[in-house]
Amino acid sequence: MSSELLLDVLAEAPVGMGLLDAELRWVYANAAFFSTTDLAASQILNRPVVATPFAADLPAISRVLLGGNVRDDADGGASGPVTATATGWHVRYRRLAADGRITGVVAAVTGPATPEQTGLDLARRRLAVQGAAAERIGTTLDVDITCIEVAEFTVPTMADLTIVEVMPYGIADRGAGPGPGPSGSGSLEAPRLRRAALACAPDLRRRLGALALPGASVRPGAESAVARSLAESRLVVGNQLSDRELEDWAESVEALAAYRMAGVDSILAVPLSARGQLVGVMTLARSSRGGSPGFSDDDTVLIQDLADRAAVSIENARQYADSQSVTLELQRALLVEPGRPHANLEVAARYLPSGNRALVGGDWYEIVRLPFGRTLLVMGDVMGHGVEAAVDMSIYRSAIRDAGGMDLPPHGILRHLDTLISQDESARPATCLLGVADPNRGRWTFASAGHLPPALFSAGRPTELVAIPTGPPLGTGYGGYEQAIVDLRADQVLLMYTDGLVERRGEDIDVSLARLAALPLPAGGGLEDLLDDALRLVAPPAVEDDIAILATRATPR
Repeated sequence: MSSELLLDVLAEAPVGMGLLDAELRWVYANAAFFSTTDLAASQILNRPVVATPFAADLPAISRVLLGGNVRDDADGGASGPVTATATGWHVRYRRLAADGRITGVVAAVTGPATPEQTGLDLARRRLAVQGAAAERIGTTLDVDITCIEVAEFTVPTMADLTIVEVMPYGIADRGAGPGPGPSGSGSLEAPRLRRAALACAPDLRRRLGALALPGASVRPGAESAVARSLAESRLVVGNQLSDRELEDWAESVEALAAYRMAGVDSILAVPLSARGQLVGVMTLARSSRGGSPGFSDDDTVLIQDLADRAAVSIENARQYADSQSVTLELQRALLVEPGRPHANLEVAARYLPSGNRALVGGDWYEIVRLPFGRTLLVMGDVMGHGVEAAVDMSIYRSAIRDAGGMDLPPHGILRHLDTLISQDESARPATCLLGVADPNRGRWTFASAGHLPPALFSAGRPTELVAIPTGPPLGTGYGGYEQAIVDLRADQVLLMYTDGLVERRGEDIDVSLARLAALPLPAGGGLEDLLDDALRLVAPPAVEDDIAILATRATPR
């Protein structure tokens, strides 16, 4: 469509239409625009926004140029429209862009800003912000990442600067809030908080000075916005604060200096509470340098909605972290030190829990002394994760210790365990690898219940992945386990491990095992050094599953 035809269409449109260029100067308005606003062309055309009756809409127009406003457009998108009523008219602004370059803003004036229309706009905005927040906040069960998502969601569409701080776990669990100051002074004393996230508009980054960064421990001043919101358990807002008022509302001397450098003069603080628990506080700030008049009543409604949703996401992440911590401590308690081998064996072992994005699992290792200088080495992995897997892991370990006292061969131990565990309907299956070291007779005896093969490292020889007939996991009741006998030499190191060491997402297991077999691990060095090398060179960069690893070598006589 040619520009002439476009102007003809706009001229005949029944809705008031105006165009602003990239410098926010009015360059066009149709007849309906002037009839709706009762303005003359001389009051608008070729004038910047700040020199016209639309100056009050400058913050809204600026947000359009910064990328739209998700709270004002149910469709989302970078060029979503922004509704403004500060002028008394109901105006919709939308960014114009061509070939990746911002060319201006289009304004549609539909009439006076009636209370009914304003109410409908607010309802639509609330739905939009709720939908966008559901997609962008709480994408992980990590407290800090969730706080970062909350802060970044609000900038620049709701604030120029947003800070999210979380309560210490002990205080949050008790639901405690600020109390009276010392000596019964009655002043508010907020608890010490941990700053979890900070987001700001790009033009403010270099003007924030010594503002505390995420990870810092902060105690808000007694009269600060944060202390007030926590003490009163409600949203508090201060607009167009004087310099003296800003001193009280800022959290600290450092925050005050940063606010002054950034031109901040409007502050809003809102507690983050979910399920009766106070989990943190969110502070939003605006700078008058961008033409912001402060936080409106509509803004506070939207921000409160966001705070309620964000608090639930943060509390979910916090409870997940608590659950993971309990599970990890339980597993560590259950994963007691393994038994001691005979003096003719040297062993070293490690257990590494997964990262904080997945619950720990049921990986374990065990060492059982057998008669005649033999030692039973065990590596197992209970299927699944969490407390149940950790408890089942302890059951398997106890059963294997008992079975070791029966002096059964490795495949016989697996048959016994499979029969025993399959009778318990609540028990989880587990893979298991058994190896009996018999240095006196110079042999290894292996049996496997669905576990990955062990590796034998020898000085000057290629690494050998021992081929063992593999039976089904323990607990299935199918049995069918066989054993394999391999020569044991004094220069060998046996490496047993769980799948967390070698497996990588999207990679075939044969490729993973080939990587292990290709390792240049010397058999003559210390076993602890060997474990370090295996973990450094073989384990995935981001550990997504537990890793248990056990190295064994015959002791020279």
